[in-house]
Amino acid sequence: MRTLARPDLPTDTASLATGELSIPTAKQRLADRLLSVFASVRVGEGIGAFLLATQVFLLLSAYYILKTVRESLILSEGGAEVKAYSSAAQAMLLLLVIPSYGWLASKMKRDRLLTFVTLFFASHLLVFALLAGTGVHIGVVFFVWVGIFNLFVVSQFWALANDLYEEEQGKRLLPIVGIGSSLGAWIGSMYAASLFSTLGSTGLMLLATGLLGACVGIQQALKRFPTAFRKERQAIGQKPLNKQGAFRLILQSRYLFRIAILVVVLNVVNTTGEFMLSKLVVNETDRMANAGLISPAQKTAHIGEFYGAFFGWVNLTGMLLQLFVVSRLFKLIGVRGSLFVLPSIALLGYGLVAVAPLLAFVQVAKVLENGTDYSVQNTARHALFLITSREAKYKAKAAIDSFFWRIGDVLAACLVFVGTRFQFGIKTYAACNLVLAVFWIGIVSLVATEHKTLSSSA
Repeated sequence: MRTLARPDLPTDTASLATGELSIPTAKQRLADRLLSVFASVRVGEGIGAFLLATQVFLLLSAYYILKTVRESLILSEGGAEVKAYSSAAQAMLLLLVIPSYGWLASKMKRDRLLTFVTLFFASHLLVFALLAGTGVHIGVVFFVWVGIFNLFVVSQFWALANDLYEEEQGKRLLPIVGIGSSLGAWIGSMYAASLFSTLGSTGLMLLATGLLGACVGIQQALKRFPTAFRKERQAIGQKPLNKQGAFRLILQSRYLFRIAILVVVLNVVNTTGEFMLSKLVVNETDRMANAGLISPAQKTAHIGEFYGAFFGWVNLTGMLLQLFVVSRLFKLIGVRGSLFVLPSIALLGYGLVAVAPLLAFVQVAKVLENGTDYSVQNTARHALFLITSREAKYKAKAAIDSFFWRIGDVLAACLVFVGTRFQFGIKTYAACNLVLAVFWIGIVSLVATEHKTLSSSA
């Protein structure tokens, strides 16, 4: 008997192959209706996007909880200088970690790889909790570990999302998945301080371990809704990747290499901007103390209050953009056009600061820059891998999101070192970022051109 397609049901490849149509369950239909407020969701797709958004929500919540623990340990045990050196050490260590991950990805099926890596990091947390509970100084090691954990686990998650979605479906639904990321960052950062006073370092590590375990559970639940992912092909998804290494993939692909350079420049501009903001905040706090507006003992509290409000505005801006702007922006100007938004904001912001280097201007510029980075830029950057091979999604993306990201940190630190040596003022740093923003726009143009070519030939 011939099965007729109905417009209200999904026509996925698996269903057509068997001559049957999958009727969405009540849970699937409810997820479709709820998420359609934020993006274009077709029948049966909502439950998959919801599960992925929940998974990345838990990941980001765990990271921001661990970030609070990390800062307290590194600053109390080593100080700001040791923290700076530890950031550079991460980039060097990644030269060993990335090839190891690539080798592992070539040996394991996808689901086993994702589960193994997540539980691998979770087991480390149990060891750190045990050591911290016995009074062992773990600040430096834990700082380096958290940096690698964050970059790898989050990159691996987005590789999975890109692997499940085809390009058209991903452009519509990745903005919804990104909502989970924005909410996780906001919730995690908002409650980390209060949780720290209640649970302490050891308790927060154990809480994060539980969140990672929940992520593995959600990952398994995704298998129950194959029709939510039009590209999901179980046979391909369970095949190990080929043996080609991450760095070779990047160097042999003009597209991937340009994305890597884009990430480096983005992070140099962002980190240098953070330094400018910190410098102005410290200067303003010293001025207020010298003028008798606050006591010397209140300086630390004043800086803490400033950054508390600053991070609140950044996370709120990012969340609102992710909820109501990103999907509409993708629909209006596409992934390629969305990549131009953040460097344009940076160009205008640092241009203003170069003329008037005031704390208020830098603060507003950084709120807009970071909020856009956490929403529009992050979603667009991840969506660039929708058209790449599976090897690029897992191996090259992990290298770009980790090693090349940290190279941006190292280059920004070099710029600060040179600026300190030659006594750069805020205007000079802003001028450097202004030049970098122009270069950034040029790199985005090259990435967009290559993306258009590859999309057309796909």
